[in-house]
Amino acid sequence: MASFYSSSRPSLKSAQDIPNIQTLYSTNRLSPPQLPFPYNPPREITPNEKLNARVCLIRADLTTLPVDAIVNAAKSSLRGGGGVDGAIHAAAGPKLVRECIDKYPGGCQTGQAVITGGHNLPAKHVIHTVGPVFHSERVSRPLLQSCYLQSLKVAEENGCSSIAFSAVSTGIYGYPSTLACEAACDAVRQYLEQDTTNQIQQVVFVTFMDKDVNAYRSILPYYFPPETAMG
Repeated sequence: MASFYSSSRPSLKSAQDIPNIQTLYSTNRLSPPQLPFPYNPPREITPNEKLNARVCLIRADLTTLPVDAIVNAAKSSLRGGGGVDGAIHAAAGPKLVRECIDKYPGGCQTGQAVITGGHNLPAKHVIHTVGPVFHSERVSRPLLQSCYLQSLKVAEENGCSSIAFSAVSTGIYGYPSTLACEAACDAVRQYLEQDTTNQIQQVVFVTFMDKDVNAYRSILPYYFPPETAMG
């Protein structure tokens, strides 16, 4: 397979060109949530304009985004693989796997995250996180949420102000896209609500496959609703 992604790529000069969900709502490119919540009811969610200005959603090739850090859905060995992992290593060049081997010879455990340089990527850094193979929500959800929380923590510790996530574990690891999206949105919302540093100004959810595009368009508005949706 030549590339995980298609050749169609948006022209983005900086992270600021990625639309936040506040903009997507105002231009009718994202619809308010259709209440009641169709899956497991989330904890109480209230609209928050400031959070909506920090959260972005885009269908794009993750390897082309000019952000401080992109998040790789990595294998535990950190030696590259297929899907998003393979695309990132191919775009970054051979120095990426060499840095992974040198810095993290023991690899990375499921639910954890480590950071490297971006090498030939537009992104300054790659944060590698190892998602769980899906068994059940009870077993897999805490590990998947840890991937997002640990990636955000690593980004913050390394001075990143923008971070872009792929849909972790929704490929060969078999995590259903709607459940994975719900876990991701819940984890990011928790992190942003508890954030006291404001180091990370932009959290970008990046989709590519139709199943992930559809999941995020339907689930994300429940966790980050526009102010008018709950009025």
